[in-house]
Amino acid sequence: MRKALLAHVRRVVIKIGSGVISNAEGLENAQVAAISTDICHLLDRGLEVVLVSSGAVSAGKGQLGILGRPQTIPQKQAAAAIGQTRIIHEYKETFQAQKYNVAQVLLTRDDLSNRRRYLNARNTVMTLLEYGVTPIVNENDTVVVEEIRFGDNDNLSALVTNLVDADLLIILSDVDGFFDADPVGNPEAQLIPVVERVTPNIEAMGGDSRGNLGTGGMDTKLKAAKRAALSGVGTLIVNGRSANILSRVFAGEEVGTYFLPAQSKLTAKKHWIAFSKKPRGKLLIDEGGQRAVIKAGKSLLPSGICGVEGGFERGDAVRLCKCDGEEFARGVVSYSLAETLQIMGKQCIEIEKVLGYKYRDEVVNRDNLVLTVTDEEEVD
Repeated sequence: MRKALLAHVRRVVIKIGSGVISNAEGLENAQVAAISTDICHLLDRGLEVVLVSSGAVSAGKGQLGILGRPQTIPQKQAAAAIGQTRIIHEYKETFQAQKYNVAQVLLTRDDLSNRRRYLNARNTVMTLLEYGVTPIVNENDTVVVEEIRFGDNDNLSALVTNLVDADLLIILSDVDGFFDADPVGNPEAQLIPVVERVTPNIEAMGGDSRGNLGTGGMDTKLKAAKRAALSGVGTLIVNGRSANILSRVFAGEEVGTYFLPAQSKLTAKKHWIAFSKKPRGKLLIDEGGQRAVIKAGKSLLPSGICGVEGGFERGDAVRLCKCDGEEFARGVVSYSLAETLQIMGKQCIEIEKVLGYKYRDEVVNRDNLVLTVTDEEEVD
């Protein structure tokens, strides 16, 4: 079954966690070499690979005399500045020994939030693949601050999967896959080989645990799988410390946990709105507006808006929320905060009279709107 599921894969994003290639002392060069060699075997088979690699902070903290996880952002940035050069060097050495080249691509959330920069990043990565070069992507930890963080490389890997139109996301973790309970604390925990959909029950099984070296736990991997699924892409979580794990995956071996892609997927643009473009504010929508957007599949008109929070300009993303604050959609606004405050609750024919001009009837056009996925609702 697994071999059939992967038969269509030609381009794959592989995310490597810190716990896979580093320990408490720092980067494990032998592990980097082993995984790099395994990736090169995939390249030999004609696959295209984009690598999302953690480990820069772990690789650099030792030279600063930092024990354990760095506690401040400046410490993480300094460790990453040192570690980035070390980790890319290790990848480069192994890949070149197999006659392949790598390139480093450092991103912040701002790079993917801005549509033009998003497309620029896409063009760069796609050009590298055309030339047979393996991009190695990481968050630009040396300059990033909390406001523009991806949060973790699991999230980044899901966004990169959409960015490059990959056919599969593989997350290399330090566990064998997704279990129905924490296998560390529960010896009776059972591996779940296939997950059809990431439901709230599945998310509850993931918990909020995280390792000492990385920033993400199983919960972040589930979120990544859910986001990749909405791109129409499956996700495989396997143990990156198992020998030749990637070659075994593509040989059809039933290892790890495979998360099926969603039957109804978002377009690339709507996926970008939902997950890459950071919301700048919130629109509170009355019941009539909610029905129009959720049930009737219509655009959001000013008459349906009963409140506004935050600050945004025309072209920014905002959250569409019920009056109690519960989000049900995201979208790109056609009017700024100041303009929205003036026209909310009014009819479309009143916009030009109030503002003296009109961009369009809709505050959020349906083409720029994405429903929040729940158990009860289908993907827009």
